Amino acid sequence: MWGNAFLLSVLYLLVGIVVELIRRRYRSPFFERLSMALDSLPARALELTHGLEPLREAYFNGRVSDLGVRVIFGAVTVAVIFLLALVVGVLMAGLRWAVLRAASSRSGPPKA
Repeated sequence: MWGNAFLLSVLYLLVGIVVELIRRRYRSPFFERLSMALDSLPARALELTHGLEPLREAYFNGRVSDLGVRVIFGAVTVAVIFLLALVVGVLMAGLRWAVLRAASSRSGPPKA
């Protein structure tokens, strides 16, 4: 579970870095939209936790740079991916426990 979450986080961050580098170099509308799509996950997570407005205010006041916003978005994305992996892992463990319990109660006690 943790290995998959780590791999997915690294992949997401690598895609984000590549898209951001291409976006800054070529200024293509496609890469602008792709960058916005990648930023929507951490932006929504920050919005749900009431962290987006203080970040926006700090960015527009010059207290946080573009790089700072990218680092914050990257950290939030990694946290969201790990949280989702934890939730899915717990749900799957609960489902496995329920299936094993149902299977063991159906077969009854072992016969001698």
